[in-house]
Formats: sequence, C-alpha cells, structure tokens
Amino acid sequence: VQLQASGGGLVQAGGSLRLSCAASGRTFRSYTVGWFRQAPGKEREFVATIRRAGGSTSYADSVKGRFTISRDNAKNTVTLQMISLTPEDTAVYYCAADSSVIFSESTNPRAYEFWGQGTQVTVSS
Repeated sequence: VQLQASGGGLVQAGGSLRLSCAASGRTFRSYTVGWFRQAPGKEREFVATIRRAGGSTSYADSVKGRFTISRDNAKNTVTLQMISLTPEDTAVYYCAADSSVIFSESTNPRAYEFWGQGTQVTVSS
C-alpha cells in the first residue's frame, strides 16, 4: 500500500488543522493506520491510531481530547483532526499502515511497514 499525507501548514496557537492520509489499494480496510510525528532532534513519537478491526482508536496522552482520528474505507482515507494546537505540536507528521500490527504494538512505529512521506505542521505562539 502507498500512503500520501497532506494537510499540514502553519497555524497560530489555538488553531486547528486537518491532516489526511490517502492510501492506494483495495484492501485498505485491512490495515491499521497510525499517525506519528517527529520534531527536530527528537525521536518519532506516536500520536494516534485507528485499528483495522472495528476501527477502535487510541491516542497519546499529549493529544487526547484535542486530536481525533477517523477513517473512511470507501475513500481509502484516514483523517487526523487537530484542534487547540500548541507550539509543542510542531513536527513532521507521518501516517503509517500495517495489516498485521497487533493491539499491544499499535503505538510502536517499528510495527508499521508502510509510511507516507510526512507533512509539516508548524504552530506559532
């Protein structure tokens, strides 16, 4: 599967952005999809995931209540709606997908085989 992330940009603190991850392939519904982010000088970190089976979601504590992940399998798209953004949310955001990642590993970037190219999110204070 090929992934294309989009929707990043520059926004003021308190603002919102909507990221999209578009996937190729007819079996997209079989993939768990995660969003991760990487700030300069930091390791890539988990943001949110939506699982293939049942579409259950989980979030990093730092974004819980502010970010919402959703998927539209008919459109092969996963969306990350972000509100109340802070400068600490500044990073390159990546979407990732895998068909066999298990629940306990879905927050681990190493568990995902396929990655999009990343989209920059910059939040100014």
